[in-house]
Amino acid sequence: MYSILIADDEEKIRALVRKYAEFEGHTVTEAENGMEAVRLCRAQRFDIIILDIMMPELDGFSACREIRKISDTPILMLSARGEEYDKISAFEFGVDDYMVKPFSPKELMLRIDAIMKRAGKTQQEDAQKKEIVQIEGLTADFTGRFVHVDGKKVDMSPKEYDLFFYMLRNRNIALSREKLITEVWGYDFYGDDRTLDTHIKLLRKSLGKYSKFIVTLRGVGYRFETN
Repeated sequence: MYSILIADDEEKIRALVRKYAEFEGHTVTEAENGMEAVRLCRAQRFDIIILDIMMPELDGFSACREIRKISDTPILMLSARGEEYDKISAFEFGVDDYMVKPFSPKELMLRIDAIMKRAGKTQQEDAQKKEIVQIEGLTADFTGRFVHVDGKKVDMSPKEYDLFFYMLRNRNIALSREKLITEVWGYDFYGDDRTLDTHIKLLRKSLGKYSKFIVTLRGVGYRFETN
């Protein structure tokens, strides 16, 4: 069972999340604004954090940035704003998933389960594999989850790391969109295909001149090509 922090200035939203989460056996802590959410994260550890974007005192983006300085706890963003720009901004700040209000509480619980399963799988894989790959000026440390571009450490969102490491492990292999979504997000992923495109766009930005290695295969998907 998970320890969940829900930060939203709408009491009805917090009550709705609490109702469904506690029904499934999870524990829930509430925060009315981003400032309180950051304070709670500094004081205790949660398994997953749910953040609204539009909150008083400190908005969800700013709260996410502050939380990421001290914790890599999975974050799911809730917002009435469904524009691609907002989603991209959220992923750049390091969120693991994004849901648009109004939302289905049942779907929210399923997404939480999917995020936690992926987080557990990633931790297990990292513990089992000790590997460093260097291609030209690009260095990837699978164990430490570090990426360096020409000697400079690059900060990525958790899902960017997952996508990059998966493509790098399977370099020079054509990876269909379905394969990437299944392997990186999981069989129980409840987002849409645009989530993959958004993360590819972010990953290319993070890799800078080495984004040349990510080749788009029209009608198929992508390939991390180093030959």
